[in-house]
Amino acid sequence: QVQLVESGGGLVQAGGSLRLSCAASGGTFSMYAMGWFRQAPEKDREFVAGINWSGGRTSYADSVKGRFTTSRDNAKKTVYLQKNSLEPEDTAVYYCAARVDQRTWGSEAPDWYDSWGQGTQVTVSS
Repeated sequence: QVQLVESGGGLVQAGGSLRLSCAASGGTFSMYAMGWFRQAPEKDREFVAGINWSGGRTSYADSVKGRFTTSRDNAKKTVYLQKNSLEPEDTAVYYCAARVDQRTWGSEAPDWYDSWGQGTQVTVSS
């Protein structure tokens, strides 16, 4: 099973940018569909973005379309989430998730994914 470690979180002003990284180990990374989720205090974990095994297909939650971009580098076993035009509503713990699947991707259901990182905090100040 793959192990995932997120990094790149922090405090940023509204309108700013951050890039999150999720490094994988212990599995064949190119076999995994990847997802990004976030969870704000007292809220359910919500889907942010998904990317297929090759990086050729992506999907996004409506709330982040046009502002966030996910990509991956299979040689580096890393998936990225570039976040621009950040808003205070983007404040949350961000998680990456993985599932061995080269046919489907982009599920918005947390239960679809097999492995999760520990999360990284992103705080956007107004």
